[in-house]
Amino acid sequence: MTTEPEKKYLVSDCDLGEEEAQAVAEVVRSKWLSVGPRTADFEAAFSSHMQGSLPEAPHAVGVANCTAALHLALLAVGVEAGDEVLVPSYTFVASANAILYCGATPVFVEINGPGDLNLDVDDLERKITPKTKAVVAVHMSGFPVDMDRLMPLAEKHGIKVIEDACHGIGASYHGAEGSAYRGQKLGTIGHAGCFSFFANKNLVTGEGGMVVTRDEDVAKFVRLGRSHGMTKTSWDKASGRAHGYDVVQLGFNYRGTELTAALGLIQLRKLDANNAQRKARVARYRQKLAEQDALPLTLPFADRLDDSAHHVFPVVLDDAAAVVPLREALTEMGVQTTHHYPPLHTFSHYRNIVGEVSLPITEDVSAREVTLPLHPLMTDEDVDEIVERLVKAFQRIGQVTR
Repeated sequence: MTTEPEKKYLVSDCDLGEEEAQAVAEVVRSKWLSVGPRTADFEAAFSSHMQGSLPEAPHAVGVANCTAALHLALLAVGVEAGDEVLVPSYTFVASANAILYCGATPVFVEINGPGDLNLDVDDLERKITPKTKAVVAVHMSGFPVDMDRLMPLAEKHGIKVIEDACHGIGASYHGAEGSAYRGQKLGTIGHAGCFSFFANKNLVTGEGGMVVTRDEDVAKFVRLGRSHGMTKTSWDKASGRAHGYDVVQLGFNYRGTELTAALGLIQLRKLDANNAQRKARVARYRQKLAEQDALPLTLPFADRLDDSAHHVFPVVLDDAAAVVPLREALTEMGVQTTHHYPPLHTFSHYRNIVGEVSLPITEDVSAREVTLPLHPLMTDEDVDEIVERLVKAFQRIGQVTR
């Protein structure tokens, strides 16, 4: 008699099927792989999806990835050498790398704490100087930054706001009662919003990204900038709509592909339903964790559920020394985990640029964070089993008794 192998749980998985395979096959059969009609269709559909409570749909420009989106968005709002850009250290490194691409200096901002992993607006305000040109507002785990406070502050100081909405695709802002931004999609509140379609994101095309903006000049700059500053595309020429072109600004090869656009169109249609699945799993996690007797951890954003895209499910342990043994125990039990994120200011490259920076809250929370599995293919039963194994892992390392 053989026993069934213990089920393994991936920290991330994507909802890809036959519909996506057929869409990609159609692109291959068309023999047009670079930016073309499917890219235009994807941009139009994305723009429509991002309208939310806005009176008009925003502009949407597809690019190669979110790093390219951040770079072009920062350039489009005028960030240049000698400027400073405020950015949380508690984020993926691309958020700050894009600032360096512009010749500007990242100024790292503290987060609120283990209960709220987003940037601390008070600390941000303290760090505004005459050199501050912009802020990169990262919506961590899919929960929005306090835009009710950030936007008026930015306007007061003439600062541009770029939303890094990689985690927040599809989520709508709630904010304070009577918020001017209530109902707006994340990525449409600031001067530009940047999105990622990387293989672990809520909308998956493998690579790919999008810049969303209500500013026509920003959209024009990004559209030109993604393709060498050229006024016409290869598709324009191939389809007989243009026979020449001009180069009107410095640009880059930041184009997406028809393959990613084809995937994006299918994935966009699934986004709301898949985000709803993520939300349901987060609610289940919270319910099952609350049933345990005093597990030594904090759940970030525990008082919020409806205003997030629920990209990842982080927990913050009470004891930083427990992180490695807990993760090792979970791995042995078939539960994959990861870490969001090492603080950027502690990386060698950034220490060489900005020197020694002290962000004690960021450093403390990062040292204690563990990311548990969350994706739209999970079930409530999967969550129940993961929580059960989490409890056993705590028991194994001597953190709890039962």
